[in-house]
Formats: sequence, C-alpha cells, structure tokens
Amino acid sequence: MSEATPPKGEPEQQTAGVGARLARNLALYTLARLGLVVVITAAIIGVARLVSVDIPLVVAALFALIIAMPLSLTLFKKLRARVNEDIAVVDAKRRQDKAQLRARLRGDDDQTGAAS
Repeated sequence: MSEATPPKGEPEQQTAGVGARLARNLALYTLARLGLVVVITAAIIGVARLVSVDIPLVVAALFALIIAMPLSLTLFKKLRARVNEDIAVVDAKRRQDKAQLRARLRGDDDQTGAAS
C-alpha cells in the first residue's frame, strides 16, 4: 500500500477527536453497506414473488452480498474516503509516537521528544 498523507493542519487538533470521528464514520459506512444488502435482498425477494418464484432468504441474501460489494464502492465513495482519511491521520500519529518511543529507548534527546 502507498504512504497515506494526513490532511493539512495542526496535528494536535487533527488527532484530538480523530478516534471518535473514525469510529463514527466507520460505523456509518458499515451500516450503509448492511442497509444496501438488506434493500437488495428485499428487492430480489419482491421481484421473485412478482413472477411467482420462491427464493429462499439465504440465497437472496447471498446474491445481494455479491451485488452490494462493488455497488457500495461507487455509492458510498465519499464516506469511504472520509474513513480512509481518518485512518491515515491515526496511522501517522501512531508512527510518530512509535518513532518518539524508539528515540527515547535509544537515549536520543531530540526536540520532538522534549516538546511532548
């Protein structure tokens, strides 16, 4: 995977609420995808009943999953992009904290460790 760059701005301001924002956006994206599967399942069952065909719920749900996977990538593109941005910010903060910890363990007395 390529290096993700967090959005521009103050790092302290970005990482302060990014964990909660990531959780909220990830929950919304997951619920949107599950909702899409439910809607497609209902549509498959509805169309099957209109043509007098009995399709089991499990079969309709499996077909709905297959249809919803690529469809959700296009329908929920903005929400997925927000989740990716939040993950990039959290990952950058984690890498920075890891580098500072390694520097302290080595005994380096750099300015980034002293400022924290």
